[in-house]
Amino acid sequence: MMLEKIEGIIIKQIDYGETNKIITIFSKNIGKFTALARGAKKPRSRMAAVAQPFILGQFFVYINRGLSTVQQGEIIHSFRKIREDIIKTAYTAYITELTEKLLDDKSPDPFLYVQLYETMKWIAEKEDSEIPIMMYELKMFAKGGFAPVFSHCAHCGTREDANAFSIPEGGLLCNKCKHVDPDAIQLSKIQIKMLHLFQNVGLEQIGDISVKPENRKLFRQIIDAYYDRYGGFYLKSKRFLNQLDKFRE
Repeated sequence: MMLEKIEGIIIKQIDYGETNKIITIFSKNIGKFTALARGAKKPRSRMAAVAQPFILGQFFVYINRGLSTVQQGEIIHSFRKIREDIIKTAYTAYITELTEKLLDDKSPDPFLYVQLYETMKWIAEKEDSEIPIMMYELKMFAKGGFAPVFSHCAHCGTREDANAFSIPEGGLLCNKCKHVDPDAIQLSKIQIKMLHLFQNVGLEQIGDISVKPENRKLFRQIIDAYYDRYGGFYLKSKRFLNQLDKFRE
């Protein structure tokens, strides 16, 4: 059993006993892992501050095959602005729950780690996080093994005239294959290009994102319907986010 210094983001926490917490950390080096944070429920404990959700920290951890143990930790970024705002909190709770559900244990993914950090930074600092959330969702769907196909016809493989999106087929359909799904959603070349970009480009490579309201709405519907069909996990945070969106309308 080795004591390791690990940078990571806390994506889940549950109470354990009277004074402890079990935290799930998505780390840069070893991926997702679960660890016992002793004394993290005691208000005055040094562990209490560092064992909160959404904290980016430097943790000293005894790594085990099963449950690891956090010896101590230091906060690198507290993301306080997220915690102080119910909408920012709801968005971040959603992307961290999605991450926790879809990532395999101890399977490092430095790219995805950076994407989670960049998305959280965006949520903390900017008012409009709708598009970064969609970008992160699409990357997580790929990680979960159910990426939608935006580069060619999901039915026959051609890149020619693949311009309608089918939920049952899991991607675009070309003109010849459209009959397979009469309910396929017709998309413009620009819309397809945007979705392809969202799925493949890192958030840090993009400046301000300008997407028309009608496109946002359409993309949101496609991504939600797609996850409902293929995601497999019920997400409590998503339900809360949907209720918030209805309330804000």
